[in-house]
Amino acid sequence: MPVPDNSQGVRINRYLSAAGFCSRRQADGLIASGVVTIDDQKAEIGSRVQNGQIVKVNGQPVVTLENNIYVLLYKPVGITCTTDPRRRDNIVDYLGFEERIFPVGRLDRDSEGLILLTNDGSIVNRMLRQHNKHEKEYRVTVDKPVTQTFLEQMASGVPILNTVTRPCKIWREQDTVFRIILTQGLNRQIRRMCEACGYTVKRLIRVRIMHLTIDSMRPGDWRYLTPRELKVLKGQLQNSVS
Repeated sequence: MPVPDNSQGVRINRYLSAAGFCSRRQADGLIASGVVTIDDQKAEIGSRVQNGQIVKVNGQPVVTLENNIYVLLYKPVGITCTTDPRRRDNIVDYLGFEERIFPVGRLDRDSEGLILLTNDGSIVNRMLRQHNKHEKEYRVTVDKPVTQTFLEQMASGVPILNTVTRPCKIWREQDTVFRIILTQGLNRQIRRMCEACGYTVKRLIRVRIMHLTIDSMRPGDWRYLTPRELKVLKGQLQNSVS
C-alpha cells in the first residue's frame, strides 16, 4: 500500500470519533492496542485517513457519519439548555465540545436526563414538531403517593397554558414515583400538569428520547450515537414533517 500523504486527510482518532464509534481518547487506546487498521494496515497514533480508505476496528469496517456529530448527554440539574455564552451554566460550555453543536429541544434547569446535541440542523424540526408525535419518556418523583385518580387525570389531559395537554401514557412505578410518555413539549409541561393535579415534582429525569435510552448513564456522562442508533433515528424521521 502506498504511504499516505499525512499532510492531508483526517487523523485516525478524529475519524473514529466523528464516526460515532468512540471518543478520541478511547480511539487512542484502540489504536495503541493494534486493533485499528487503515486499508488493512495497522494504524498508529497520528495516522491519517484519506478519502476512499477503509478503516476497521477488530476487522469490522467503521461507517462514517458524513461529518455530522450526534452526542447524547445526561444533563445534570443546574445546566441550562441554551447556547448563550452569557449564561455561565449554558449546556455548550458545560459539555466543552471542540466542534460547534447545539441542543435539540430543551430540558429545564431543574430537570435532568437525556438531551441530544448535534450540528445537523436537518433533524431538529423533525424531532421537535408536536405533529410528528415522537415519544419522550420521564421518571418523575412527587411529594405524595401517586393515586389512580391522579394517573387518570394526567393520562386524559390537563388544562395548562391555555390549552389541554395531549392524552398520554402514564403508570405508577413506586409509591411516589411514576413514568410518563409524552408526545408534545410544552414549557415545563410535567411540572405544570402535576401542579394542576395538586402534586409537586421533587425530581424529574428524562430517560428516553424516541429509541435513545439512558441505560447506565449518570449525570454528566455523554456519548456519541452509534451508527445503528443514527440509522434508526434517520429512519424514524424520514417521514416526519419538518
